[in-house]
Amino acid sequence: MKKSYTSDPSRRHFLKTATQFTAVGAAAPIALNLAGIQAAAAQTVDDYRALVCVFLFGGNDQTSTVVPFDSAEFSRLVTARGSIARPAADFISLGNVASQGNRSFALAKELSPLADLYGKSKLAIVANVGPMYTPLTKAQYNAGAAGVPPQLFSHNDQQSVWQSSGVEGATIGWGGRFGDLLASKNTSNPLFTSVSINGTAVFLYGKTVQQFQLDSGGPATVSSLDRLYGSTDAGAALREIITASPSPLFESHLGEITRRSLSANQTLKDKLALAAPLATVFDETNSLAKQLRMVARLISARQSLGLGRQVFFVGMGGFDSHSGLVQDLPGLHTKVANAMASFYAATVELGVANQVTTFTASDFGRTLASNGDGSDHGWGGHQFVMGGAVKGGTIVGNYPTVALGTDEDLGRGRLLPTTSTSQLAATLGSWFGVPAGSLADALPHINNFTVKDLGLFS
Repeated sequence: MKKSYTSDPSRRHFLKTATQFTAVGAAAPIALNLAGIQAAAAQTVDDYRALVCVFLFGGNDQTSTVVPFDSAEFSRLVTARGSIARPAADFISLGNVASQGNRSFALAKELSPLADLYGKSKLAIVANVGPMYTPLTKAQYNAGAAGVPPQLFSHNDQQSVWQSSGVEGATIGWGGRFGDLLASKNTSNPLFTSVSINGTAVFLYGKTVQQFQLDSGGPATVSSLDRLYGSTDAGAALREIITASPSPLFESHLGEITRRSLSANQTLKDKLALAAPLATVFDETNSLAKQLRMVARLISARQSLGLGRQVFFVGMGGFDSHSGLVQDLPGLHTKVANAMASFYAATVELGVANQVTTFTASDFGRTLASNGDGSDHGWGGHQFVMGGAVKGGTIVGNYPTVALGTDEDLGRGRLLPTTSTSQLAATLGSWFGVPAGSLADALPHINNFTVKDLGLFS
């Protein structure tokens, strides 16, 4: 059966917790998301930091995103890409990059808002990053060495591995584990430590922290609990029924979950209503922009909610470009760039640009070689990291030689990663405030890598 590559890589986790849906009707998504959360130790919020994961579902074509722009290298790229090559006029130069041997690079022209942030040193590029458990050479890969994630070119599997930095089928993600380790920074409402605006995400689940889920429109309204069949008395009776504490242990626990769910939902609605409206404009026709606007609104309420650390997840699909790559990808890139640029502007408006770091992720990169009208599933790809604290205007990691038959080419231009997602995650975690000695608790393979900090932050 064909696997889906939409935003739900946590099939096993869903089945494990889905029984919580049965008795709560319209409030079920909230109840599910809050199950098992533990209260954090209270302390004064003396700082705030947030990580925002922008997941590009389907596998973004990295060679249509960031390209070498020296004439000789670009010519080799065009030759290797064949029918899906784009002309030089379709790219915006980033100039020479000292960290990459002073080679010249460019971004696709539709990513101009991100090129602008790169030029202002607010955005960096992480080259050739992907999930792997140990450093690998091409010879080791071909020999079947350990360190290769299972089901390497499968959408659901690699979404899960990217988000968990672990194994396929994992139910705990590194964002959630970061939340576990720092939830004590959230004095009043630890329930809002881990928040998804894009469905269930492995990335946000910790051992104690569970994701709080809402959509781009804000907290859900369970109208039947206020007025049912036109009667406030009926609504009150329904509320009493679903939040009652009967004697059986499971039902009692479910009632407690539901009470907390409804209370948390109302708290969030109240705090958001008191927050000042955002002046920053977000494109109403862009689903990713609307998700990021919701994240900005939640961040605007951070102080009234007593929050010091938060992890967010947003995403959009459409990146599985087996066909129509040249026609379709520019439109997707335009949405990503505009949404991320608006979000950065909102963090500036809120005075938290240095306290919020946003990064992209995707199932995998794609083949350099064309399949005729698109590119196929690969491994390593290039990602963006954006924020006021980011040492931007550079490319970290090792940008590969863009040609077929290189030491990084595993066939048809599939890139063997030279930077692990664990290394990127460790770098983000260190900035977030995770103690160095605790990184391995969230990232089980990080100690297999000598470099644990990519130098993205001062």
